[in-house]
Amino acid sequence: MTKESFEYARRCLVCVMGLSPQVVTETLYCLVTEQNFVPTEVILLTTLNGKNRALRDLLDPQDGKFAAFCRDYNLQGKIAFSEESIHVIKDADGLPLTDIRTPQDNINAADMIASVVGTLCSDDSTTLHVSIAGGRKTMGFFLGYALSIFGRQQDRMSHVLVSEPYENNKDFFYPTQTPREIYHADGSPLDASKAKVSLAEIPFIKLRAGLSPELLSGACRYSYAVERAQKELAPGLSLLLDIGSRTAVCAGQSVKLPPVLFSVYLWLAQRTLQGKDAARPGENVCADEMLRVYREVVGRGSADYDNACAALKREEDFLPYFQEKRSLINRVLKAQLGGYKSENYKIKSQGKRLNLSYSLSLKPDEIQILAKNKFKKS
Repeated sequence: MTKESFEYARRCLVCVMGLSPQVVTETLYCLVTEQNFVPTEVILLTTLNGKNRALRDLLDPQDGKFAAFCRDYNLQGKIAFSEESIHVIKDADGLPLTDIRTPQDNINAADMIASVVGTLCSDDSTTLHVSIAGGRKTMGFFLGYALSIFGRQQDRMSHVLVSEPYENNKDFFYPTQTPREIYHADGSPLDASKAKVSLAEIPFIKLRAGLSPELLSGACRYSYAVERAQKELAPGLSLLLDIGSRTAVCAGQSVKLPPVLFSVYLWLAQRTLQGKDAARPGENVCADEMLRVYREVVGRGSADYDNACAALKREEDFLPYFQEKRSLINRVLKAQLGGYKSENYKIKSQGKRLNLSYSLSLKPDEIQILAKNKFKKS
């Protein structure tokens, strides 16, 4: 964990688990002793059988190993973990799954995991430490991939490593501070305090910066998140400008623009279709061209159009006017499409400071303009 992670008010340890609840206390041990990082809560993603095992082995009021760990390391009351912290995978009818056995069970697990991670990552006050050590292999994969889609800079992922012969020992939950006798499968005694447990941090690609705010707003199904991420990060380039609705449709994603911004964008798109060079707003012909497009969009008699004509009487007025509109257009595109996707649709500049020109980076065959009087098929 980075130093910045310590400053978040909500610090979540998120684990997938099958029938080995040890992954929770083993990971907690490493976070607390190796990284001096104390989660404020534990969130467990599992099946109904996994939940029952966690209630018995971790949260039992008398013998629960979570409470024992907190006592051993003076963490009583500092980490929230209860039955309400356990998310159980459900089937299509909303009934809890006892195990993951079928392809549909796998889909249900993926959807639940993506929903929980997406929701947690939509809260800017949180940082996540995700452990993929427990549960079936597909559960760990889904959790790691969900974090790759939704995760922020402050989020981390790891796998816990346990030394032999303590690994997979049903009686071992964490290295105790004082000697504690447990037993090997062959019946020989072991001292739990002698075990070596460490975290292997797993770097992951953070795709969030390239995704739209809509996808990142909270809970969603895993398949939907993957499909949308694929389309947003590697879409085919296409731009449809619908004059009637003043909407730019960028690879299927609609971006509504105010009339003047839409008109500036439409003007540059028309220049691309006409095979013209990049526009140089310092030339008066550019102002005339843009105003003609503006009039086409809003119609004669528009007060906004009249105001634009009055503002652009002098040739030197158009450059600052255009640069302001360009900045606003690019800002809207980034907000609606995400940083990565919007780069293909922004108005780009080229040349040096006193000789700048502007254009879209799209090719003519990637642009389509839908006129006002052209009816769409329903």
